[in-house]
Amino acid sequence: MRSKASYKGHPIHPALIPFPFAFLVGALVFDAAGRLTGRPSWWTTGANLAAAGIAMALVAAVPGLVDYLFTVPPRSTGKQRATRHMLANLSAVSLFAVAWWLRGDAAAVPSTLQLVLEAVGAGLLTAGGWMGGVLVNRNQIGVDPRYANAGKWKEARVDARPGVPVTVATADELEVNQMKLLRVGDRRIVLGRTEQGYVAFDDHCTHRGGSLAGGVLICGTVQCPWHGSQFDVRAGTVKAGPAEQSIATYRVEEHDREVRLTL
Repeated sequence: MRSKASYKGHPIHPALIPFPFAFLVGALVFDAAGRLTGRPSWWTTGANLAAAGIAMALVAAVPGLVDYLFTVPPRSTGKQRATRHMLANLSAVSLFAVAWWLRGDAAAVPSTLQLVLEAVGAGLLTAGGWMGGVLVNRNQIGVDPRYANAGKWKEARVDARPGVPVTVATADELEVNQMKLLRVGDRRIVLGRTEQGYVAFDDHCTHRGGSLAGGVLICGTVQCPWHGSQFDVRAGTVKAGPAEQSIATYRVEEHDREVRLTL
């Protein structure tokens, strides 16, 4: 089972992001200013900042990749945005790396081509940063929107075969209105507990693909955190838009103090 932080976001990730941004944009500023004013110490500082920025970008990319693979809901607009965000940032760092390689020596005056590469890289960093902000604020990647009595985030990987019940929780593991994310093969299924018992449904809002496990479960209704669509967790039907299509639900039963799911 994964901890809450492993799915809902990595605290180290936001703390690392400012470093490559500051170093790489600073490299462009010092290179351009040094060449315009003829000060070698400035463009040497720019070269060193570029090297530090590239290194820090690679470090920051590690938790970002983990978020991309395990946190961003698949088959969603958030996944599409995250892909563009990743490509923009990787392209930006690559351009700075090429410019740094072409210089060869930190004391060498930056050429016009190197300044152009860094300028384009800074533009891509800006675009990638904007998309990253949208991922956090709109798609709530790295944000844990907890509600009253929601409990600690729970997540588990389960091996299951169609038609064969598989144990996914103990009978007292969840309280009423709490949820747990199940990774069943390439599926993401939410296990929830209502006043009438346990339920299971797809972790995929039919509107834009938001994660329902990251939403709110109250009185047998789950609400998507992205745009507020609501679904009946037993029937899967839409109770409030903008979603128009129902979500898939799965058979759940309790036996010998175990909760079993059947696909």
